Amino acid sequence: MAQHSHTHVIDEDMEAEIALRLRKADQRFTPARRALVAALVAAKGPMAIADILLVTEKMPQSSVYRNLTVLESVGVVSRLMSNDEYGRFELSENLIGHHHHLICQQCGAMSDFNIPHDMEQQLDSTLAQLASANGFTLEHHRLDIVGKCSACK
Repeated sequence: MAQHSHTHVIDEDMEAEIALRLRKADQRFTPARRALVAALVAAKGPMAIADILLVTEKMPQSSVYRNLTVLESVGVVSRLMSNDEYGRFELSENLIGHHHHLICQQCGAMSDFNIPHDMEQQLDSTLAQLASANGFTLEHHRLDIVGKCSACK
């Protein structure tokens, strides 16, 4: 799957997949849910509720929370925790592709980054070996690099 396109356009394949996931849970792809997905598609990384509210100005906070909960329950949205008290939301990897996060330990900002394919394979292999040595079977991995963003340096 493609990475974030950084536009507010939800492509047809993604739209069909999201609608299908919602239908299976007897839910609809409402205008409010479309607006939330569009905001997450346009984001450069996981978004805090405060950031989502800024780009979905007319949507009440209660509606944002309620709709994110539904989208999370059907596997469209993932909730990530940073080092601050705020959860952040992004489209699930099974929609946008595997990626990793840079997390600022000072302000809590999160952004996406990708590892070159050969390094990703090497990382998978190393992690599978570590998991196996500890009697564990690796299914997938998440990599967060924690440090300071350019604004907090």
